[in-house]
Amino acid sequence: MLVLVLILMAGLKAEAQDSPQHKILQLSMKRAVEIALTPEGSTRVALALESVKQAQQQAREAKSAFLPTIDAQVEEQSETVFLKTFGINFPTVPVFGFVIPSFVGPFGVFDARASAQQSVFSYSDIKKYKAAKLSAAASNTDLGTTRNQVSDQVARSYLTALRADAALATAQADVDLSNALEKLAQRQKDAGTGTGIEITRAQVQLANDQQKLLVADNDRRRAVLELLRAMNLNLDAEVELTDKLSYTEVNVATLEASLDEARTERTELQAQQQREQVARLNYDAVSAERLPTAGVFGNYGDTGLAVDSSRATRDVGVSLKVPVFDGFRRDARRAESLSQYRQEKTRTHDLEQQIELDVRLALDSFRSAKAQVQTAQDGLALAQNEVAQAQRRYQAGVTNSIEVTDAQTRLDRARDNQIAALYNYNLARIDLATATGTIAEYVNQ
Repeated sequence: MLVLVLILMAGLKAEAQDSPQHKILQLSMKRAVEIALTPEGSTRVALALESVKQAQQQAREAKSAFLPTIDAQVEEQSETVFLKTFGINFPTVPVFGFVIPSFVGPFGVFDARASAQQSVFSYSDIKKYKAAKLSAAASNTDLGTTRNQVSDQVARSYLTALRADAALATAQADVDLSNALEKLAQRQKDAGTGTGIEITRAQVQLANDQQKLLVADNDRRRAVLELLRAMNLNLDAEVELTDKLSYTEVNVATLEASLDEARTERTELQAQQQREQVARLNYDAVSAERLPTAGVFGNYGDTGLAVDSSRATRDVGVSLKVPVFDGFRRDARRAESLSQYRQEKTRTHDLEQQIELDVRLALDSFRSAKAQVQTAQDGLALAQNEVAQAQRRYQAGVTNSIEVTDAQTRLDRARDNQIAALYNYNLARIDLATATGTIAEYVNQ
């Protein structure tokens, strides 16, 4: 019996550990971006998908101008007619007491009819349909832009969390070093080669490092929450970052090659160029409203005084509509659409200039960050060597704890410099990938 109880308790414990509340999400940058890009992930992606669907339906609506319009109608009614209303006035000629009445009815009328209309030619409708299709394509391109923007945002949030992780690990290493130095100072005092002020000095350093550790731990929690929000995940989720803040050597293209790549890959520019073409087509569509339009129409059905006495009738024709004058409304719309076209051309030129600026700044930042990493690595190696030498000198009684404390302070600063340099380097890589429109390739590396 006891064995069964123990087995049951072990099973419950294992089930509790496997429950979603206790699962830790193993998260790489690639996985984080993949989660954010799902329709259930980033809200911006979900909204962009709905915009694409709306644009597709608008294109479908514009296409309906080339399809026939068919209606069916069945009527049965009782009528009375006052003939004098239509100018029919029979003279009163009493013959054998007969008078032609001017009020007729009531009588029944039955009509069952199908009618159809078909546009044969309308240059304006052709331009409107092309504009609608291109607008749908631009909306789909905007979806790509949104995905890139979300990828950039999540990658930055993930990198910030990596920096917080590294800062937390550094703060813990500083606390461990301070603990070791405090114990060393205590041993030196016990051996008669140290003083109480050196123990106090070590304890002060330890307290400062513990304070720094608390701040680093809070910054890490904040960074993880920002990352979860960017991914649209439950903020209660526990996350373990599988990537590390590190340096990876990469070869960067020349300025001209990077600019050419950006002009080709940046979906923002592609979408803006498409919107410019849409504005041009809309302007052409309004201008084409001056041209004649042709169509055909017809209807066929039964009509009569009753269903059983109805006869088949039809009406077929061709129409040609020539616009003559509409109170200058068409001219006003034409001027408005021309202004919108000029606006889009201006936006395209401005975006091209902004893309060039983005690429230039990203390249400059990358080169600077690369140099910072090398300098920070050299500084860290020197600071570690200085602390090791100071510890040996203090332990040998050659110097006091001030030299150790100063060396430890410089080591703390060197570690912080290395974290900042690695963060700036990886951030510069994200900036360059975003500037050249290759953020998706960067994330999937």
